[in-house]
Amino acid sequence: MRAVLTWRDKAEQCIYDLAFKPDGTQLILAAGNRLLIKKSNGGKTSHYFLIGKEMGYLKQVYDTSDGTLLQPLKGHKDTVYCVAYAKDGKRFASGSADKSVIIWTSKLEGILKYTHNDSIQCVSYNPVTHQLASCSSNDFGLWSPEQKSVSKHKSSSKITCCSWTNDGQYLALGMFNGIISIRNKNGEEKVKIERPGGSLSPIWSICWNPSREEHNDILAVADWGQKLSFYQLSGKQIGRDRSLNFDPCCISYFTKGEYILLGGSDKQVSLFTKDGVRLGTVGEQNSWVWTCKVKPDSNYVVVGCQDGTISFYQLIFSTVHGLYKDRYAYRDSMTDVIVQHLITEQKVRIKCKELVKKIAIYKNRLAIQLPEKILIYELYSDDSSDMHYRVKEKIVKKFECNLLVVCADHIILCQEKRLQCLSFSGVKEREWQMESLIRYIKVIGGPPGREGLLVGLKNGQILKIFVDNLFAIVLLKQATAVRCLDMSASRNKLAVVDENDTCLVYDIHTKELLFQEPNANSVAWNTQCEDMLCFSGGGYLNIKASTFPVHQQKLQGFVVGYNGSKIFCLHVFSMSAVEVPQSAPMYQYLDRKMFKEAYQIACLGVTDTDWRELAMEALEGLEFETAKKAFTRVQDLRYLELINSIEERKKRGETNNDLFLADVFSYQGKFHEAAKLYKRSGHENLALDMYTDLRMFEYAKDFLGSGDPKETKMLITKQADWARNINEPKAAVEMYISAGEHVKAIEISGDHGWVDMLIDIARKLDKAEREPLLMCAHYFKKLDNPGYAAETYLKIGDLKSLVQLHVETQRWDEAFALGEKHPEFKDDIYVPYAQWLAENDRFEEAQKAFHKAGRQEEAVRVLEQLTHNAVVESRFNDAAYYYWMLSMQCLNIAQDPAQKDVMLSKFHHFQHLAELYHGYHAIHRYTEEPFSFHLPETLFNISRFLLHSLTKDTPLGISKVKTLFTLAKQSKALGAYKLARHAYNKLQGLRIPTRFQKSIELGSLTIRSKPFHDSEELVPLCYRCSTNNPLLNNLGNVCINCRQPFVFSASSYEVLHLVEFYLEEGITDEEAVSLIDLEAPRHKCENKWQEITSNNSQTLRLDETMDSMGDDDPFTAKLSFEQGGSEFVPVVVSRSVLRAMSRRDVLIKRWPPPLQWQYFRSLLPDASITMCPSCFQMFHSEDYELLVLQHTCCPYCRRRIDDPSP
Repeated sequence: MRAVLTWRDKAEQCIYDLAFKPDGTQLILAAGNRLLIKKSNGGKTSHYFLIGKEMGYLKQVYDTSDGTLLQPLKGHKDTVYCVAYAKDGKRFASGSADKSVIIWTSKLEGILKYTHNDSIQCVSYNPVTHQLASCSSNDFGLWSPEQKSVSKHKSSSKITCCSWTNDGQYLALGMFNGIISIRNKNGEEKVKIERPGGSLSPIWSICWNPSREEHNDILAVADWGQKLSFYQLSGKQIGRDRSLNFDPCCISYFTKGEYILLGGSDKQVSLFTKDGVRLGTVGEQNSWVWTCKVKPDSNYVVVGCQDGTISFYQLIFSTVHGLYKDRYAYRDSMTDVIVQHLITEQKVRIKCKELVKKIAIYKNRLAIQLPEKILIYELYSDDSSDMHYRVKEKIVKKFECNLLVVCADHIILCQEKRLQCLSFSGVKEREWQMESLIRYIKVIGGPPGREGLLVGLKNGQILKIFVDNLFAIVLLKQATAVRCLDMSASRNKLAVVDENDTCLVYDIHTKELLFQEPNANSVAWNTQCEDMLCFSGGGYLNIKASTFPVHQQKLQGFVVGYNGSKIFCLHVFSMSAVEVPQSAPMYQYLDRKMFKEAYQIACLGVTDTDWRELAMEALEGLEFETAKKAFTRVQDLRYLELINSIEERKKRGETNNDLFLADVFSYQGKFHEAAKLYKRSGHENLALDMYTDLRMFEYAKDFLGSGDPKETKMLITKQADWARNINEPKAAVEMYISAGEHVKAIEISGDHGWVDMLIDIARKLDKAEREPLLMCAHYFKKLDNPGYAAETYLKIGDLKSLVQLHVETQRWDEAFALGEKHPEFKDDIYVPYAQWLAENDRFEEAQKAFHKAGRQEEAVRVLEQLTHNAVVESRFNDAAYYYWMLSMQCLNIAQDPAQKDVMLSKFHHFQHLAELYHGYHAIHRYTEEPFSFHLPETLFNISRFLLHSLTKDTPLGISKVKTLFTLAKQSKALGAYKLARHAYNKLQGLRIPTRFQKSIELGSLTIRSKPFHDSEELVPLCYRCSTNNPLLNNLGNVCINCRQPFVFSASSYEVLHLVEFYLEEGITDEEAVSLIDLEAPRHKCENKWQEITSNNSQTLRLDETMDSMGDDDPFTAKLSFEQGGSEFVPVVVSRSVLRAMSRRDVLIKRWPPPLQWQYFRSLLPDASITMCPSCFQMFHSEDYELLVLQHTCCPYCRRRIDDPSP
């Protein structure tokens, strides 16, 4: 308990008495010769005082929020000693030293005034009849609105205080001579109580307990003998006198009578239980406390003092409790401890008769901390339902701690950052000092005397401490402060709620964060199930099983425990056990066929329907052990007998699960599924028996055999004829089948479209019976069931008819699979397939089909037509793709020595065209479409590449105007003004479309205002000789100095940092690759170029000699030489150079024969280059990855990224 000062004010004179209006909105104070009234509108913090002035008969109203004087009112002429409010809140009364009593309305209007012969000492309203009792020094009066005059009664001594009983039948008067007189409503004395001290112990304050739960009326008496006593209405004293050690001036009860307020000469207000046990101090004052009252139905207390101080306090009662599994102990009435069994709802009260400060519970132990000692209780027996506790030990010592924990033989005290372990005799055995404040502590079990503690710190550290070990074990450290902790039943997982309301679950052994969930204020693992936990937060209860999604339901409060299907929830001050059905997590396990785990969840608590569902699912999953337990739970003897019979059969050696499952289905009423399984397991007789027993003869006929004698066969045939004549064809078919007349059965079934019947017949017929099987296949084709027709043809081995069927029904995949196995049918498959593709405008696929069928001329012709159509329709991207395909087909045909030279020539020509159309596609889109999809640099590079490549004839569809127009615009935009001027000049000599004329004329004029030079940033660099090449190169796409051909990126068309090199004579491709793969350490050598001139060629050769002075790469050492010749000199490398190369720096175009492999060396290894393994086009790796993500294939050859073949 702690008191918080809400507000404080000070009057000029002593506060003798005060009273609240019953609804708590007004407070009246008797302050010297004044009457003060405080108002609170709707519980808000605006306060008013009505003050009575002595000399001017004035009363004044003040606003206590700022002390402003609001309104003067007339009042008493002398000191006001007492005030009281009527129970109905309509009026209040005040008594003064001027011998008068004034009745006021709640609107502060005086309506009645009467007098006594002496000063008024106290006033009190009857809580039922609203009769007013006013007491003076020598008499008391009773007044009610119904009577005209006040009835007065003499008193033997000065009356100091008075109080009515709850039912309004009796009035207790406390007198200066130490006597208490109890009178009825008419003023007649019924009981007289004489205190032992007599006149030496004046009765200064009395009050009846307002609680209606008490069986007897109880009167609390405070006298100046410094005693507190309690009496029944009969005058019998309850218990003994309580010594106060100060002179009490006022006593009052809380609204429900659970606590007593007492103030006096000790200059403070003390809180007592209703039995007189002191709990603590409400507020320290600077002078005597003359009056204190509780605001009705609240925890607010107002105190009036000798020096005129008025203090308003709020009392905050914190929850003191402890929980272990299903036992919950909590403080009640501040001095009692109630232990509640959350499962059985049993409760036991332990009266401590002192303030309970801390409670801890663990197994059969209960520790209660009192102000001056700690009591340790134990259960009488080991019975889990036993609720009888007895004192085991007392530690008579005062302790200050934040948290208290009890174990089997120890208590643990938590003091900020320190933990102390004490034996039950109070001896400190060990102590742990933490790095940070301890936020949470919990006993997690263990052998007696060696229990483990789970400790969470503010710095996020989580430790495990054993009470017999001085060293703490750090389980894990997280970044946020710990609010709540719990460990799973098997000690494998740890759940933490941090200060950010996040529930985090860790694997204790690996420290891995398994998952986390938001909006959590507390967490608890299920003590009976390892993989289940619950956490609360945001008004919801969240239940999580394993890694399944969270199941939510509304719940107010904090989760503090989870046992089986019960979740223990603390809401405000009450603990409740919430029964949570475990159906949702059980079905989550069932969906994954995890029957044993589902059974464990069901054991925690599910409905009978859920148990039956679990039993059925487990039975269908052939998990007989789980099914048996579940059926036992629902007491289904029928299924238990079935399971027992199956288990007996398994013991005898049966292993056919289909047969067991068929028995299960038949028990469940799934007869058709059971019959299928019987049939699949080869026990058709069981299906026949089942249908016969069920009188389902129509189904039984499906399982009739055909091995009947001739007479039976004849009889069945006649019966079938009869069934056919009376229009019962189905029965007739069944009978014909039974009789072995398959042809007639097939005719009827086919004419009626009974595919299922035909299937059964076809599958039952022997493959030697070709005629009925061919009839079945005919009807299958007719009834549009080619799959069954194919099955039938396969059965009789008629592959030609099967191929024809696949072709007719256009089931090409099956046809291809058949063609792979039987190549003799290849022409019968691929030629019709190619024709079908061509008829459906799928020319690409048709071309591939002709190629696969070996008809190369037709394949090339189709592809050439496709290419021509793509160019005519301005689909240049497709044209590039088709030309590439044409080139690869030519390369394939070139393996024939007779056609090698012609086909290789075509290969190079088509490759060239594919590159041109691939680049021109971007130019065309730029000039024809409103928005550009390429960067200016890319368009600039493409247009230059095309101009350098179009030195002779221009292919169909490629426009030089568009190319030059694009080059001019992008050159101007990028600062290549000289090149732009050249492009515009070139355009002047060409025939320009009308829509470009204005733009070109304007560009031609504006370019003249620009400098006559190109930006140096755009000048291409030769990576072999490091020569800056002009933007317009008369030689084409080669270096003007060393004649080394440039290698372009197939996306951005930038010059790539690659130099092609050739192998020295005698080095094979395989040897070269193996030497490169060796990646031998580089020797320090001197590299020299040797020029060799023969009749028709000039060769630059790289020789190596060991030299201790140099350590450069043998390949790059001499690349940047000066050459002035007009012929290209290739780079030729030897074995040692190959061995010095790194595999990641070399790209190899592995052309199929008869082409030679091409080798390229990257001179900037850090800039990654990717080569498509199919078309061997080069790309910057980032560009290639982006294009592949966009198109899921190579942008050049359209090879899908998931295609493993090159």
